[in-house]
Amino acid sequence: MISQSFIQELLDRTDIVDVIERDVPLRRAGANYSACCPFHSEKTPSFTVSPTKQFYHCFGCGAHGNAIGFVMEYGGMHFVEAVNELAARVGLQVPVQAETGSGQSDSARAKLQRTEGIEGTEHSPGALLEVMKVAARFYREQLKLSKNAIDYLKQRGLTGATAARFGIGYAPAGWQNLHTPFPGQPENVRKRLLIQAGLMVEGDGGKCYDRFRDRIMFPIVNLKGMIVGFGGRVLEKGEPKYLNSPETPLFQKGRELYNLFGARRAIREAGKVIVVEGYMDVVALSQHGIEYAVATLGTATTPYHIQKLLRQTDNIVFCFDADSAGKKAAWRALEDSLAQLADGKSISFLFLPEGEDPDSYIRNHGRSAFEKLLEQTLPLSVFLFRELSARTDLKSSEGRAKLVQDAKPLLARIAAPGLALMLGKRLTELSGLSEAELEGILKIRRVTAFPVREKPSRPKPVSPYEWLLQILLYHPAYIQKLDRELLAYDQEYEKEVAALVALVEFIDAHPHMGEGTSIPLMTIHFRDSPYRALLEQAASKTLGWDGEIDLEAEFAGAMARLHEMKRKQRMAVLHNKSLSTLTPEERQELQRMAMP
Repeated sequence: MISQSFIQELLDRTDIVDVIERDVPLRRAGANYSACCPFHSEKTPSFTVSPTKQFYHCFGCGAHGNAIGFVMEYGGMHFVEAVNELAARVGLQVPVQAETGSGQSDSARAKLQRTEGIEGTEHSPGALLEVMKVAARFYREQLKLSKNAIDYLKQRGLTGATAARFGIGYAPAGWQNLHTPFPGQPENVRKRLLIQAGLMVEGDGGKCYDRFRDRIMFPIVNLKGMIVGFGGRVLEKGEPKYLNSPETPLFQKGRELYNLFGARRAIREAGKVIVVEGYMDVVALSQHGIEYAVATLGTATTPYHIQKLLRQTDNIVFCFDADSAGKKAAWRALEDSLAQLADGKSISFLFLPEGEDPDSYIRNHGRSAFEKLLEQTLPLSVFLFRELSARTDLKSSEGRAKLVQDAKPLLARIAAPGLALMLGKRLTELSGLSEAELEGILKIRRVTAFPVREKPSRPKPVSPYEWLLQILLYHPAYIQKLDRELLAYDQEYEKEVAALVALVEFIDAHPHMGEGTSIPLMTIHFRDSPYRALLEQAASKTLGWDGEIDLEAEFAGAMARLHEMKRKQRMAVLHNKSLSTLTPEERQELQRMAMP
């Protein structure tokens, strides 16, 4: 048995967008996210994820649920397995409650849960997260003992306070140092844990050795604030200069960004984020007061990186060296950005002077000089056509034709209609073609994950009961204004009334729920209920609601419609009686209801 309070805490700590995005690439669709449904085959996206209400709904197949439900459906897990999986991701320990007649005490069951997986070949994410935490503490302690490592950081201009803020450590030389911070564990258990966490490597003959040796260690933290990997920088000459954790159950370098967790507040305050290439670039910028920088982890920028960043800010600045490698990396970032951009979002590029990187530039020239460079960034549109134009001779007809052909696949990726139109206009200027001629050549049929449509007027629900279901799911506080006497049995809408009564009882039992928070809990509470489909359908109708909806008017409209329906029903009952059988009170009631 898992308590309802723990389920609430788990859902509060879990971001459904992060959960689903591990397996399904999502695109921003207004206030929500959209994708092709992972539960049935489709070409036009009908799968919607609401970050505010923390649930998903497919308008094609009807799949619906919260973060736990998604893990259950997509991963083929039972409820308890899904809860354990999500809890491990966010660092929560699932409380174990003894079941009557189980013959097993709470302490025995808890001990079993702690050791479950330790004797097997695969360890839970929770166990691996604990290993990473212990290893990070070990590396920090080792830094204090290494004069060479401290001297290296001082040479790079780092202060002790900066090193502490970023949790920087040192992996000592030697092949097997990581056994020290894990005393008392059987050797085979320790080795399996460290190998699966990516901290040890198993060589020929089963011999194991530390992956990171004689390196400055940079902990990589996910958006939940948990260490999921490390980056190690060699002290002396050696290859590779930077060594990252391998792919593990915790860590996928194409999805994580160094310092994003720590930089979130600074990014919001600055209104932008700078993306650089190295750990030291981030650390040096931060030490000089520019705290809104993040770094990719030894890999090119990916669509997942861009999606994560655009959730934090509307402005991304990619900062690269001015050499050929830097320009190549910038072009790759541009290509991966086109499909992620929405109108109102901005991506630009900053190329540093020859021979400089962000670390060296800010140490040599200071913060103000670097911030002046940020005022001279190249917008994506300028960088795009500058690069394409440099690859051909625009003075010749052949060169302009090549420009059009090179631009065609790039323009086809753009989902933002306004940006696509502006880039098309710029291409007509460079190519010398008219818009009609260019449109005929490109023949781009732009299909976006979330096509722009005029916002239709919201259709009224079939019954006032359904209307009230939607309002209470969206904002449970309206239960205080609900006239419960109107929830009496109604033969025509029997199921809707029963579902509404069940929802009212559910909200009564959870009085502290805020706007939108009832839906994830409702999904769990009613998963085996006969009202589940009706409630999920009502919840899906609220996906299009935003801050502009007039809830007072919606609620007043629903109540007025319900009052009118009840009035007509009562009048029909009285009319069906003969006048001789009506009591004086019923005759007066009928006269009142008949009055306009």
